[in-house]
Amino acid sequence: MTDHRLLSLQAELPGLRLLTDAADREHYGRDWTRRWTPAPLAIALPGSVDEVQAIVRWANAAGVAVVPSGGRTGLSGGAVAAHGELVVSTARMNRVLDFDPVDRCLTVQAGVPLQRVHEAAQQHGLQYPVDFAARGSCSIGGNIATNAGGIRVLRYGNTRQWIAGLKLVTGSGALLDLGRGLVKDSSGYDLRHLAIASEGTLGIIVEASLRLTEPPPPTKVMLLALPSFEALMQVFAVFQARLALQAFEFFTEVALKHVLAHGAQVPFAQQHPFYVVTEFASDPASEAAALAAFEQCLSDGLASDGVLSASDAQAAQLWRLREGITESLAKYLPYKNDISVRLSAMPAFLAETQALLGHEYPQFEVVWFGHIGDGNLHINILKPDALALEAFVADCERVTRLLADSLQRHGGSISAEHGIGLVKKPYLWCTRSAVEIAAMRGIKAAFDPNGIMNPGKVFDAA
Repeated sequence: MTDHRLLSLQAELPGLRLLTDAADREHYGRDWTRRWTPAPLAIALPGSVDEVQAIVRWANAAGVAVVPSGGRTGLSGGAVAAHGELVVSTARMNRVLDFDPVDRCLTVQAGVPLQRVHEAAQQHGLQYPVDFAARGSCSIGGNIATNAGGIRVLRYGNTRQWIAGLKLVTGSGALLDLGRGLVKDSSGYDLRHLAIASEGTLGIIVEASLRLTEPPPPTKVMLLALPSFEALMQVFAVFQARLALQAFEFFTEVALKHVLAHGAQVPFAQQHPFYVVTEFASDPASEAAALAAFEQCLSDGLASDGVLSASDAQAAQLWRLREGITESLAKYLPYKNDISVRLSAMPAFLAETQALLGHEYPQFEVVWFGHIGDGNLHINILKPDALALEAFVADCERVTRLLADSLQRHGGSISAEHGIGLVKKPYLWCTRSAVEIAAMRGIKAAFDPNGIMNPGKVFDAA
């Protein structure tokens, strides 16, 4: 540790844990995108809010940029540190602080993994309903910073709906206590919601108060095999008309192939081009309605086969077919699109996008899956071994520009649940107007006057 800036930081905070080894800098300097070479100055692992504030004040004085870091499971490059930034990891700030049984709020530090939040809620007979496959690795601070969604947004909404309050260390080092758990508060701007989905560009989330709710009722899972892409939204309409759905997810035979190679069990004797996994309450009326919906889809030629879970273990096996996709594709370093449109726009957008990708990606394997119930699609393009990464990314970005044009026409978003970061920054224009982006820059300047917080993410400095 010979850099004079780090020596001054260590002198100012002698108890601060700092990592400077090359392996640590590589590990903490990247997220799941793997497209940028990590090159942080060092990794700071504060153990308290006071240390976070002191680090940010030091960074302002030293002119060092800061990259907040949680579980780094994001897919937009939002946690990448490639230009000598100081990574501030909340990994040591991982305690459950309090539970209020009257307000049904769980207060946690930002570094607590989502899985531990689930377990803590269950200990009090409640649930924190936001959930997704990376639950064991991602942190609650990162979830809030990207307004993470997941597999049950259809019933419970995104992370934003469950944040009763949070504490944010701004880019100037000030500590803001936002929301404070109030259900009703009309006292001006709600800065809490500015911090949510801010991707670390306004400050570092250090603590959160999470609303909990009743535990979910017992559920059943049904897997449907579909004969065509065009049937997808029609099947959703049939099931939505008959049932209160917990989730409605789709994936392709191409996606299933990768999950099966990763150890999952084959669901049907025959292959089918498209699949849907849906979840609903396990009661006689709901199960009868689901079977009636399935029979209608079979009769109308919208479904080819189906299976209804007979146990929790079988339900978990069926969910693995959908939740295991991202992990099964990780070794291919896929180029990912995480997009959304309104449900009313989904049929036309799906048809247009399928045609676009089929025309523009004849040489690449394209893996589709998504949260159809809330209008969120994930498109993964796999790089051939023989193609250089730079050429592959350049071709994918060419197609993403075309996809961005389509999203703008359909009123969609270039990022549904992983943020903008570095990956989506060139396409922010398709989701936000120039006036909106100017307003966002003004908000950043108010929270982060010296521009040290996660610079270059979401948008460039004006």
